[in-house]
Amino acid sequence: MNSCLPRPRPLVAVVDDEESIRKSLRRLLRAADLDAVVYASGQEFLDSLRGCQPDCLVLDLQMPGLTGLEVQRSLTGIGARFPTIIITAHDDPETRARCLAAGVAACLCKPLHDAMLLDAIADVMGRVAASAVAEAPPSS
Repeated sequence: MNSCLPRPRPLVAVVDDEESIRKSLRRLLRAADLDAVVYASGQEFLDSLRGCQPDCLVLDLQMPGLTGLEVQRSLTGIGARFPTIIITAHDDPETRARCLAAGVAACLCKPLHDAMLLDAIADVMGRVAASAVAEAPPSS
């Protein structure tokens, strides 16, 4: 469903209402040889999907307007097939369970540790790649 032209590096979208977090994560992802695009709101991100879909989404849970969980439900509703990592300062077992039940691939607690986020991105994108290989029809 990704309508983008092939990219040399994976594209990670970051959706967070805090500008300092968006800037910090964009720098981190680019330093890790990933392309990064940032959005200040869930609606801004959803509107961007008409042109291109990311390989992975890092999504803040608590935002004004659409919450991260509402964005995830919208993605599920349109059949988007890329992994989502929720980031939140309000981590508790109930919230984590709701996120995972909504199809989120991973939940991380703020403040984020760089290595932990990069490992989570690599892990969820690796799972998607492995699933695609497993679903591919056999070569003749």
